[in-house]
Amino acid sequence: MITVGKLLDDKGHDTWTVGPEDSVYDTIKLMDEKRVGALAVLKNNELIGIISERDYARQVILKDRTSKETRVKEIMTRHVYYTYPAQTIDECLVIINERRIRHLPVLDNNALVGMISVGDVVKEIIKEQQYTIEQLENHLSWAESY
Repeated sequence: MITVGKLLDDKGHDTWTVGPEDSVYDTIKLMDEKRVGALAVLKNNELIGIISERDYARQVILKDRTSKETRVKEIMTRHVYYTYPAQTIDECLVIINERRIRHLPVLDNNALVGMISVGDVVKEIIKEQQYTIEQLENHLSWAESY
């Protein structure tokens, strides 16, 4: 069973963050530049929220706000579900599915060390299943040769 720490070691620990006072416009611009769907919101290096494209769509566009005047703290999700390096990706998938979220910050001793997405988790599960299938096929072909 692969852990979040191993996934991050393979994927990379790059994590982009914003502050609560940053404009939503600059935040969305950063998401576009980094090609990510969510950013952690930090205040004094502490995770205080997460902001996603979904937050933007629901809290800015649908409420007819302007992204240049709206601050991250006004629309961010404050109750953040997170994971930690020793947790398995299967456990993360349960959290993602039950909570209907797409991104999980990774904390180690309360410090942000990465971010994983549902896509990262699914990709890793598929890779693990493909490996298992290959092993079974090799075992079957070896057994058939006897």
